[in-house]
Amino acid sequence: MIDILLLAILGIVTWCVASEGAWGAGFIFVSVLLAALLAMNFFEPLATFMGNNVIGSGAWQQRWDSIALVGLFVGFVFLFREVTVRIAPAYMQVHPLVHEIGRWGFAALTGYITMAFLLTALHTTPLPREFAGFTPERKNLFGVVAPDRQWLGFTQYVSEKSMRNGALGHIFDGPEYMLPQHENQIWPSFPIRYASRRASGAGAAAPPPVSKEKADRSF
Repeated sequence: MIDILLLAILGIVTWCVASEGAWGAGFIFVSVLLAALLAMNFFEPLATFMGNNVIGSGAWQQRWDSIALVGLFVGFVFLFREVTVRIAPAYMQVHPLVHEIGRWGFAALTGYITMAFLLTALHTTPLPREFAGFTPERKNLFGVVAPDRQWLGFTQYVSEKSMRNGALGHIFDGPEYMLPQHENQIWPSFPIRYASRRASGAGAAAPPPVSKEKADRSF
């Protein structure tokens, strides 16, 4: 079920973005990429703020994570979309071959990022640990690739490299889990701690990571 849903998201987003033409698809790709990275960076502080100042009951602690993550993503996408429309309000012609390659290439990348981000957001939802074919440790796209772990790895890389703020700046997901019984033995803490929280109940706090040893991510 989750595999078909992800494939549908990929197809629908790709088709819609491709209709914007090469330049439009390129602008949307950049907007979605930046929006997703910023949402991943700020959703936990926002969820904590909402839990402390709006509704702080146990059940809402987990709900705020998913609401903040998806809400920030949608908000940033609309903001960047408005900015890019004002930067380039007119249609710009390009060579027909470049037009086709550009619009479908950027559209496919945008669709994949959107699919990977939304799959990652599922980890934060107040749902059972496993549902509709979704399993945190599984390659959730037909057992072939794991878009959520790819996105987490990319976010981790960006937070450690190009977007790191100072020598001791914020790193998105520094701690890690060791799972020797799985194909991937070194895991970032994000999918495991959220899976543990969902398994413990909607109001449960995420457990601390079992290891804080730093390691390169490999998905």
